Amino acid sequence: MEHSTVGYWMWFLFIGGVIGWLAGIITRGRGFGIVGDIVVGIVGAMLGGWMAGVIGLYAGSSFGAFLLALVGAVILIGLTRFVKRVAA
Repeated sequence: MEHSTVGYWMWFLFIGGVIGWLAGIITRGRGFGIVGDIVVGIVGAMLGGWMAGVIGLYAGSSFGAFLLALVGAVILIGLTRFVKRVAA
């Protein structure tokens, strides 16, 4: 699938939303709403991919990439909640 198609970006946003929603559930929160969950999912996916590259981990499959993105989103939610608590 070519990355410039509308279908690719719709799928990317959908998966980002699912990852953000799951990360919200895992961290026992209510998430950040649909837009916030999509943003957390997408940024978390990038964070997870970056962390995997730093430690030399290769996802190897779509499921592995999904798990790395989910771990990144969970870490991102944890960090945002920590910063919010400290700042309050």
